[in-house]
Amino acid sequence: MKEPRTTIFKHTHTITANETTQKPSAILARETGLSQQTLKAAMQKGAVWLYQEKRDQRLRRNNKKLHPGDQLQLFYNTAILNQEPPAPSLISDEKDYSIWYKPYGLFCQGSKWGDACTINRWVEVHSQPQRPCFLVHRLDQATTGLMLLAHSKKTAQIFSHYFSTRTIQKHYQAIVKGDFSPYRKPIEITTDIEGKKTSTTLTFASCTANNSLIDIKLNTGRKHQIRIHLSQLGFPIIGDRLYGQAIASDKNLQLQAVKLVFECPLTKEKKIFQVPEALQLVLEEKI
Repeated sequence: MKEPRTTIFKHTHTITANETTQKPSAILARETGLSQQTLKAAMQKGAVWLYQEKRDQRLRRNNKKLHPGDQLQLFYNTAILNQEPPAPSLISDEKDYSIWYKPYGLFCQGSKWGDACTINRWVEVHSQPQRPCFLVHRLDQATTGLMLLAHSKKTAQIFSHYFSTRTIQKHYQAIVKGDFSPYRKPIEITTDIEGKKTSTTLTFASCTANNSLIDIKLNTGRKHQIRIHLSQLGFPIIGDRLYGQAIASDKNLQLQAVKLVFECPLTKEKKIFQVPEALQLVLEEKI
């Protein structure tokens, strides 16, 4: 059975004085030939943008007031719009923020073409009660594990500062190729990445004949820091197609954010959140 052909195009339309009372979906339907139903769905998935008052923003409300000179932009890609994101799991709802388990393949950041496959948009749409979600830190698409989402701008500012100043302790685990057992005591890797200082603390957890489970404390937050450091050390992460030797048929990236530790800025209580055992990485003899 042939897969349906992917349709990709961009369209920009400047609002005229005669169009200010019309619905955005009606205007774009007339301009593109797509149905209003299709365009409303694209709005909800983050593919329609409004440039208004010198600011670009995703347009989700079809009753948004339009003004002459505003620009409607449609970024239409059926392959992206038809994607079904994997569902995250709620670990703890703290009202002003919540902790979630992000599965493999769920994004932390959208693009002009949509944001339906991001964790914050998924939570906004599916969780009850519905409330805004603000991203305050990121995980790679291929990395699983804990993520904190804020539910107000004030809380988002506080936690963004927490993450940027490393007030929150972030712990990871990875399954790597090779025997890491000689490193029984924690070792710190400080190799610069793109000229910037880094620090990753690695501790042996367990091993099989061919692979090892490693506990990791991320002391700085450079892009792909853990993956780069382990690869440089000669212990590439299983499933790493960028810095390891993984191929398409191999298991997904075996890297997981397993624990967050911090003092709650609202209650001043010490908070420790961990990935439930059922969702943790499993060290097997053959991967």
